[in-house]
Parts: sequence; structure tokens; C-alpha cells
Amino acid sequence: MSMIQVYRWSPWFKDGRTSLQDEPRSGRPNTANNGWNTARVDELIKVDRRVKLKEIFLKRDIPKTNVYEIVHDKLGYSKVSARWVPKMLSDEHKG
Repeated sequence: MSMIQVYRWSPWFKDGRTSLQDEPRSGRPNTANNGWNTARVDELIKVDRRVKLKEIFLKRDIPKTNVYEIVHDKLGYSKVSARWVPKMLSDEHKG
């Protein structure tokens, strides 16, 4: 932990804070990364393995950066030879 963080956090804990977690705050909730959109994006990819990220975000009305996060991070796909394939191939996929 840097000294700047220590200086920033010290007054908070002196005032009685006991948790290291962030306080809840107002703002627009992140709705694009919920399970419903993840399942629908996965469905699109399974129907057409050559679908492009641009086509996905246009069809599902999800921001482009969130589509990338869903496809790569949540679903674990990577683009190989113009097709989306799981990063960890099972025996079923290899056959």
C-alpha cells in the first residue's frame, strides 16, 4: 500500500470507519453485464461463430466495451480464424 493511500485512509478510520469495502453510491447501475445479456450474447455466438462484436452490440443495444467484456471475460471466448471459440477446449470441441 502506498503512503498516499495511508494518508487518505487514516482520517476515515479515525472517524470510526471499520470496513475496507467501498460505500454504496448513487449512479447509473451497470445493466449491460447482467446474466440476461450474457446469455443472449452467448446465444448469438453459438448460432453464428463468425459474428462480429459490432454486429452483437448493434443487435443487442449494448455498449461496445461491455460486449467485449462479456465475450472475452465472462464467456471466455477468443477469436481464432474468424470464429469465436472457447479458450479452454473440451474433448467435445476438439473432435
